[in-house]
Amino acid sequence: MTEFTPLMSLLGGVLIGLSAVVLMFAQGRIAGITGLVAGLLPPVVADWGWRLVFLVCAAVAPLILAVFKFVPDFEVPANTAQLVAGGLLVGVGVYFGNGCPSGHGICGLSRFSMRSVVAVLTFMATAGITVFVTRHVLGAG
Repeated sequence: MTEFTPLMSLLGGVLIGLSAVVLMFAQGRIAGITGLVAGLLPPVVADWGWRLVFLVCAAVAPLILAVFKFVPDFEVPANTAQLVAGGLLVGVGVYFGNGCPSGHGICGLSRFSMRSVVAVLTFMATAGITVFVTRHVLGAG
């Protein structure tokens, strides 16, 4: 069962949006994780420092929240093989979609990018179909 956490979700959304705005203001860059990571892989780009700081902070922040018990209890109803397969499918989608959901959904939509509108509509439709098939056709979840 999925726990309903509107305040935590709102706070998370505000923090993600704020980080995207701060990065755009400070660096003039879009906070798409795919682009940030790509700049850290060979050949490494000249401005790798801020990319590394951004990604480290994105990874450390949830750990800090967990220490202060500010994270709801959750469980992942998938095994390791399913998680790996899902990750690979997301990677393929990121490649063919020219960016990740965070880049398109948060930064692309705020810039009124038509490519991002199409990408986000595709992500959401695919997610809805996947949930429907998983829960109502396959009987899982």
